[in-house]
Amino acid sequence: MKRVIFIIGIVLSLSVTTTVKAQKFALIDMEYIFKNIPQYEMTNEQLSQLSEKWQAEVEKLQQEAQTMYKTYQSELVFLSAEMKSKREEEIVKKEQEAQELKRKYFGAEGELYKKRESLIKPIQDEIYEAVKAISEDKGYQVVVDRASAMSIIFASPKIDISNEVLLKMGYSK
Repeated sequence: MKRVIFIIGIVLSLSVTTTVKAQKFALIDMEYIFKNIPQYEMTNEQLSQLSEKWQAEVEKLQQEAQTMYKTYQSELVFLSAEMKSKREEEIVKKEQEAQELKRKYFGAEGELYKKRESLIKPIQDEIYEAVKAISEDKGYQVVVDRASAMSIIFASPKIDISNEVLLKMGYSK
């Protein structure tokens, strides 16, 4: 009987020690990593210039629509019903054109989104591969982005591997 209890105790202790294996965690700060990658900064500048250019195009159309409306209002008393209707249609068409252009450039699947995706995704993929390699080398089960994890109240700087990621990617800090 003592022997059975002893064997059960050993089996239980072995199963507990294998399931309570310590997990290793690490943190990265994506904002910090991005700020230290010159290619990312150049990409952001390029996207900013493109955005400004497209915004100017949209504003030009909106301004044209506004000018057409002001002209329409000042000439309203001199226009026939048919002319009023025609001018109103032209103004609405110009406003719709401006809205369509804005949606084309800045919409959820717009040109700016596509351009950002094509330029930034390779950088993100490179960061992911560096994090993955470091995690495999050092045995991290979880790597959390400190910049986007709002629920992290405190984390020891000792587990932040952001500089290691930069080094793995070929950027020294």
